Amino acid sequence: MTFTAADVPDQTGRTIVVTGANSGIGLEATRELTRNGATVVMACRSPERGDDAAADVRRDVPDADLRIEHCDLGDLESVRAFADRIDEPIDVLVNNAGTMAIPRSETVDGFETQFGVNHLGHFALTGLLLETLLTGTDDGPAARVVTVSSGVHERGEIDFDDLYGEQSYDPWSAYAQSKLANVLFAYELERRFRTADANAKSLAVHPGYADTELQFRGPREAGSHLGLLVRRVMNAVLAQSPEQGALATLYAATAPEAEGGGYYGPGGLASMRGSPDRQASSDLSYDRDLARRLWRVSREETGVSYDLPRPAPTVESS
Repeated sequence: MTFTAADVPDQTGRTIVVTGANSGIGLEATRELTRNGATVVMACRSPERGDDAAADVRRDVPDADLRIEHCDLGDLESVRAFADRIDEPIDVLVNNAGTMAIPRSETVDGFETQFGVNHLGHFALTGLLLETLLTGTDDGPAARVVTVSSGVHERGEIDFDDLYGEQSYDPWSAYAQSKLANVLFAYELERRFRTADANAKSLAVHPGYADTELQFRGPREAGSHLGLLVRRVMNAVLAQSPEQGALATLYAATAPEAEGGGYYGPGGLASMRGSPDRQASSDLSYDRDLARRLWRVSREETGVSYDLPRPAPTVESS
């Protein structure tokens, strides 16, 4: 399959929420979505950086329809306040914001930061926007929830006995756990959409290896000059551009043929670069019992419930 930014279909009249829209893949997705007529709500932890990013987009797309809103995924009160401010129907939600391989810290609500931001914040946001997403879709295109994971999810396990790394913490293991949670969530949400016969679909994507600031936050926070140097060299040698990294997100968010329950990422060298393609995720990501348990724990931790029926158990788990 060949898909480029030029293949994004007309998005006129559609409203799309993108978390972490002020940098990297989120910024490039925002640029192309507005270029094709979408109204993009930029959900940013820093409104100031959001303003700078919007100015950058408007240099390329002068008539870009952008709205910058504060949304800190590490603070459930901020997530709720953001959702309360969204008073128009949403066609697509792109759960893109994230943090990677940082020293252990906690969110405002006491969650380990990577799990709290990458998964729990997006779980809460999606649930709080669910009614808005499903409004007015009966006769139109299906609403979409696109959750950005990572190929690193393949190394991930969900450690319910030490979910927040209080007993033992490794930055990369915590990141892999949060990214596996992203895929488990995306698949379980799709199953609940199907059970409800909702005009909506949930998709997971990964960007491959894209040259963004995300790779530098971990070594920067750890004060590792060697880590920063290694990242710069690896990005220069192996990484594709943020524009290319955003293609899987754009495909999942806009392509008519993108399928609910799909996992899309670059189809080239080692799934690190190239045009988006439907791929298989890790074996654990298809474990329905694990997904249901994660859903239950996420609901309990965030206090956010979804008005969607639970899928019937499989024969194996019944």
